[in-house]
Amino acid sequence: MAHPKDLRQFIQQLKGKNELVEVNTSVSADLEITEIADRVSKLAYKGDGRDNKALLFNRVEGYDMPVLINSLGSHERMKMALGVEAYEDIQKRIEFFIKPDIPSNLWQKILMLPKLAELNNFIPRMFKGDVAPCQEVVITDPNSPMLDKLPILTCWPDDGGPFITMGTIFVKDPETGERNVGMYRLQKYDNTTTGMHWQKHHDGARLYENARRMGLDRLEVAVAIGCAPHIVYSATAPLPPGIDELILAGFLHNDPVKVVPCKTIDNEVPADSEIVLEGYVLLNELKREGPFGDHTGYYSEADDYPVFHVTAVTHRKDPVYMTTIVGKPPQEDCYMGKATERIFLPLVKLFVSEIIDMNLPWEGVFHNCLIISIDKRFPGHARKVMSSIWGFGQMMFSKYVIVVDKEVDVQDLSQVAWHVFNDTDPKRDMMFSEGPLDILDHATPRWAYGSKVGIDATRKWAEEGFERQWPEEINMDAPTKTLVDEKWQEYFTTTPAPAKTPVSV
Repeated sequence: MAHPKDLRQFIQQLKGKNELVEVNTSVSADLEITEIADRVSKLAYKGDGRDNKALLFNRVEGYDMPVLINSLGSHERMKMALGVEAYEDIQKRIEFFIKPDIPSNLWQKILMLPKLAELNNFIPRMFKGDVAPCQEVVITDPNSPMLDKLPILTCWPDDGGPFITMGTIFVKDPETGERNVGMYRLQKYDNTTTGMHWQKHHDGARLYENARRMGLDRLEVAVAIGCAPHIVYSATAPLPPGIDELILAGFLHNDPVKVVPCKTIDNEVPADSEIVLEGYVLLNELKREGPFGDHTGYYSEADDYPVFHVTAVTHRKDPVYMTTIVGKPPQEDCYMGKATERIFLPLVKLFVSEIIDMNLPWEGVFHNCLIISIDKRFPGHARKVMSSIWGFGQMMFSKYVIVVDKEVDVQDLSQVAWHVFNDTDPKRDMMFSEGPLDILDHATPRWAYGSKVGIDATRKWAEEGFERQWPEEINMDAPTKTLVDEKWQEYFTTTPAPAKTPVSV
């Protein structure tokens, strides 16, 4: 599958695959676009999802630029964005690079050279040319329309204002100069300022605190809107600190991201972006931000966050405003989260090797529930895995960890529920812990901290205190099953339907 090099090429691919609907009716950025997009995203529950389309609104009241939304809101569109037929294609490439083969002689070192050479293809490159696409128009006059020219959506009725929801945020570590790319919401306050929603556990907040400890007065920030979709996805990926998200983007497309220096700050952004906001946050300035209708399906509370001051807006001559909404699943972020689940499974298995598969059901909004199948090898193995998960990166936020045996399909929630409800004793098989939780979890007794539970739904062994015989699961034996498989289609194509009995009135 072809890799879309920028958002415009992706839009053309969506059109060619009948994955895009262009809306030419005049609509408002205040609640109307969100209402339409929310209805469309829920169509996936009413069939096979073919009516769940990306939406391009060409006539937004009061604005000159179209709005693209729900562009990544299906598995098909996510795979198109990443340029693959299946997420497993990326898994295989990751496994190739992380396979822990340590060369022990000269010949093995020589055999590794092609792998090392390919890694060089992922490092961002500087744009070469006169004018980068994202800088065809440059606005630095604060008295000109800057943020006011963008069709920023007010998503839900009780939101604190309009929010930029799909901007990729570029910040340099003030200590090391390393680039970090994240995705944080920005509440528009006026023509030149927004909130900067750096959550406590995320890298943006860490770099902000680093700058404060260094005694700096400000931290420069760039916000790219409408990047190529694989760059947008990479900004959401749970990479370890110090790993450049643009290198992940280069890996996904096997092509380095082209970047260009900003006009008013010391930072670089993807040259093919549609819109770029340049500016800074002051390290001694906070302002009330929110509330905001969040992906939990509830409003997150208003709180004080840094203020982003815009020093320049640059954009293409005819930019497309890319955005998203979050709310009760399913929404666009569900499919981005599922892509992360599939893509990063090899890395999780590298550190917790007994894991066979995992499922982050979107009803748990990717931090409330994690279901894992394991190759159980010793008593208490499930509890060991639970403890590993709670100490592993952003998986530490998992409030419920459910562990099942390797033959259970964790993607089949009915099958998982059957084993949890039938194969567990609550007192014996539940392990409670306490620790950090996602700040969006409104059920915790304290902010960002609370209890967690692991449920061991594996078969119990005598060494685990199960003194009875574990019953045999009902299954047809292989010979009979094979015989029926051979006759199944013939039976249903040759057996006539029973005649209907007339009903007396």
